[in-house]
Amino acid sequence: MVHLEEKLKNLPDNPGVYIMKDDTNAIIYIGKAISLKNRVRQYFQSSKNHGPKVRAMVSKINDFEYILTDSELEALILECNLIKEHRPRYNILLKDDKQYPYIKVTVGEDYPRVVLSRTIDRDNSIYYGPYTGTRVIRDTLDVIKKLFPVRTCKKNLNSIKSGERPCLYYYINQCQGPCTGNVSKEEYRKVIEDVCRFLDGKYEDLLKNLKVRMKEEADKLNFERAANLRDKINSVEKVMEKQKVVSVDMEDQDVIALATEESESIIQLFYIRNGKLTGSEQFVIDSGDGEEMGEVLGSFMKQFYLTALYIPKEIILQQTTGEDPIIGRWLSSKKGSKVYLRVPQRGNKKDLVEMAFKNASEALDSLKQKKVLEEARTIGASVELARELDLPIVPARIEAFDISNTQGSNSVASMVVFEKGKPSRQDYRKFRIKGTMGPDDYTSMEQVIRRRFVRGLEEKRRLEFEGKDPDKGKFSRLPDLILIDGGKGQLNVAVSVLRELKVDYIPVISLAEKNEEIYTPEQEKAVIIPKNNLGLQLLQRIRDEAHRFALAYHRSLRGKDNIRSILEDIPNIGPNRRRALLKYFGSIEAIRDSNLDELSGINGMNRKAAKSIIEYFGLEEQD
Repeated sequence: MVHLEEKLKNLPDNPGVYIMKDDTNAIIYIGKAISLKNRVRQYFQSSKNHGPKVRAMVSKINDFEYILTDSELEALILECNLIKEHRPRYNILLKDDKQYPYIKVTVGEDYPRVVLSRTIDRDNSIYYGPYTGTRVIRDTLDVIKKLFPVRTCKKNLNSIKSGERPCLYYYINQCQGPCTGNVSKEEYRKVIEDVCRFLDGKYEDLLKNLKVRMKEEADKLNFERAANLRDKINSVEKVMEKQKVVSVDMEDQDVIALATEESESIIQLFYIRNGKLTGSEQFVIDSGDGEEMGEVLGSFMKQFYLTALYIPKEIILQQTTGEDPIIGRWLSSKKGSKVYLRVPQRGNKKDLVEMAFKNASEALDSLKQKKVLEEARTIGASVELARELDLPIVPARIEAFDISNTQGSNSVASMVVFEKGKPSRQDYRKFRIKGTMGPDDYTSMEQVIRRRFVRGLEEKRRLEFEGKDPDKGKFSRLPDLILIDGGKGQLNVAVSVLRELKVDYIPVISLAEKNEEIYTPEQEKAVIIPKNNLGLQLLQRIRDEAHRFALAYHRSLRGKDNIRSILEDIPNIGPNRRRALLKYFGSIEAIRDSNLDELSGINGMNRKAAKSIIEYFGLEEQD
């Protein structure tokens, strides 16, 4: 700690961001300060004033770095960006905030689309969000499809062939069919503008625009178009009827309230646009023990508004964050006009905060109940399984194996892993069975068990020799329980291999699907566990997942073999070109939809070979 004491003495009395690291050089906390000298030193003074989370974090600090900024505002912006990038363990974090999706309007295209997007790209598109889940977005997109006939497909409209038939959405009036050439860019743009008004919550503006256009069409005696606009007006008014007028100010506001218990918090966010409650979102926060509510609110605001695409004029808070002035300055600089942070004590705004808090509290209660049920079906199920099967320990890691083939062809095996009752997909493995003739599940199971554990034992010995953690390899961590899909025969094969490799201390069982019978090496008769037993239900989920994973792998190989067999019939397409085509396109449909330039541009192809493909599929050359 001598080097830390020396660095603390030399800290500057300037604003900036400090970065705490542990003994593995991993970033564990990022913070900002008006004075780095005063703020960072506080962590290493008496721990009596620190909460349990800060004490735990300080005990892990092995080093720290800092970045000087010209102002506290610059420090806040840098802090927000670094937290988003590194997601340190001891910072208050939005759970999975990188996954929050957006609605994207591709206004950079001639005929824009309205689609779901998980990233914000620099592509001249307009984005709305973020939203907490795809269900909200899909519901919104469904409403948009019914109100505004805009396309959602990825079809390249620059390469449309004359006479091409439009898709189903055109015939059910949910797309104007720009692929048919029946709608001008200008006319289509008017619909996109309506979509943007709808997504902005500017319903009055949208209605005014629709009514003007309806009158224009009626004056021109275009009664069918006028009737269509009238139906849209009625639909928008129905959407507006569902929205509650909650603010007499008729301004844009966000209302934020927090419910917290132990290390879990729920943020409730109400979106008020033009005085109406247009939407709401709930966010789960990993807040840690003993965090002040104001600190949690401040951390949420910095992470949420860092990527939010719209900032309202007023943000109504449950309580002060302790950073209101600097957060307000930051939001004002992002918006380009003054943003007000309010903590109301009475009146309509106070009622809004209390309504948001009530929603957050109910969501937190539901989350707690869900966690109890989830724990029962995962860790609790593992405990029940250990009791029913008299296992030496409660299995934390269970590996399951399954074989898949079609009349012996393309035999494959899957290995799926469950940790504490939940899938650990990064540990899934798949195997192609080698050398078997016909559907021989016993030989296939023997092969996959041998390959898995031989490789695991070799990797374990190598890591131990190199002084590394033997559990950090791809195969070196061994399971607490092995589950074989099948009956007594498959189980005996696995037991024989494990005994040969001297790892038969690992419990192994098999689960026969017909009557859900469990076989163990110690008992001749099957073990029957009641169907409502959580342990049996856990085994069934693991077995079914192993079957799904094996089947998916088998289908992918079968599909590639079908593609390869078709390609073998095409002149001038040898093994190397088949591999290149498979890698690039992945399907016969994609190859069939390609053109001469695209085919000839693939590595190893030329125009002669590309023309052979075009001729084989009876396609017209698209030079």
